[in-house]
Amino acid sequence: MTLFPDGRLLAGTFCETAILCLRSLSVVLLVALAGCATPDRPSDLTPPVYVSEKTWWQVNGDISAASLEAKESAGNYARGSMEKWRSLVHKRAEADFIPWFTGYWTQQWLAIKVAWYKLNGQEETDPAAIRLAAYLQEQYYNRVLDPVAKEIDPNIVRDQAAKLYVQLLSKQLRRIPQRYGVPSAQFDRRIKDIPAIALTPHPDRNASLYQIVHADPLATLPAYVNLITQIRQEAGGAGVGPSDARISPVAKRAAEKLEAQLATRGGAGVAAAAVGGVAGVIISLGAAGYGVIAHENERPNMEMQLRETLDPVLDDMWVSLMEDPATGVMAGVNHISQQIEGSLAKPIMQPVTLEPLPRGVPLQSEYPFKDEKSDGKPLSNDGNAN
Repeated sequence: MTLFPDGRLLAGTFCETAILCLRSLSVVLLVALAGCATPDRPSDLTPPVYVSEKTWWQVNGDISAASLEAKESAGNYARGSMEKWRSLVHKRAEADFIPWFTGYWTQQWLAIKVAWYKLNGQEETDPAAIRLAAYLQEQYYNRVLDPVAKEIDPNIVRDQAAKLYVQLLSKQLRRIPQRYGVPSAQFDRRIKDIPAIALTPHPDRNASLYQIVHADPLATLPAYVNLITQIRQEAGGAGVGPSDARISPVAKRAAEKLEAQLATRGGAGVAAAAVGGVAGVIISLGAAGYGVIAHENERPNMEMQLRETLDPVLDDMWVSLMEDPATGVMAGVNHISQQIEGSLAKPIMQPVTLEPLPRGVPLQSEYPFKDEKSDGKPLSNDGNAN
């Protein structure tokens, strides 16, 4: 390269070099801008993973098995809780209801109530026994069931059992897609089609399996709230309470005995009124003192009879709370599990698209039946190859 003294060639070279650099930079910028303008390849262009019908059957089987396992664990919790409830009810009856009912002054008060019932009875066949039974049921609830419910409430046990079932089921469901290589999105769509709560066609009273396992907490799901509320209304109060069939014999015996006592006390009252004065007071006190002594002598037998009646009462309540599928402490679990397992027991119906056959191609039914022994020859009506 020749360099002139005036520096013109050098300046021209620098200019050409600068122009080339600018052109290169422009190309680089254009390429970069073109790259920025090119949209990213969407991830949803990836073809979906094909899941065979056999795999879905296996998934359904695992969901059913998970439901059964969760139901068993929830049942163990409910039974353990209700065993404690049963023990507390028995102890409370021994400590409160039996001493109260067989006490002397309680019997005096009940005698007054029986007399009042008889005076106000209209067309009832046995008004004293019927109304006394209702009164004893109320006292049993207030003195036994309600205090026990402050420690163990069957309504709360029912709610907790359902929540435990859903919690354990949710934990098992998370493992199923990985086990069979099913994409999470497809698995979610599958469990969205499985009913879990079905009360009415109204959306707030129905929920899918997907909804119950994703509700956090479960009590925020309207369908679940409606389910538990409906069960509580059908079940009644804490521990249900003694049935009329069980408490009526107690009331009938008590009414008959109190009526007899009223007749005896009435005779003593007549004698006291006839004598009058201090002697009449002495007769009244003597009758009362004799009544206390006689009552205490009879009290052990009364307690024994009452226990013989209350034990079946407790058995009835226990069976109702543990075994009744619609109102017992497992009612919520039973409803949800039956919906899930019942749905999975149905066959998977896949839509089938039939393509029209080309003209001239006979249908399968147009071919004569063939048999392996016929070597492809049509069979006659007697089954032999023609």
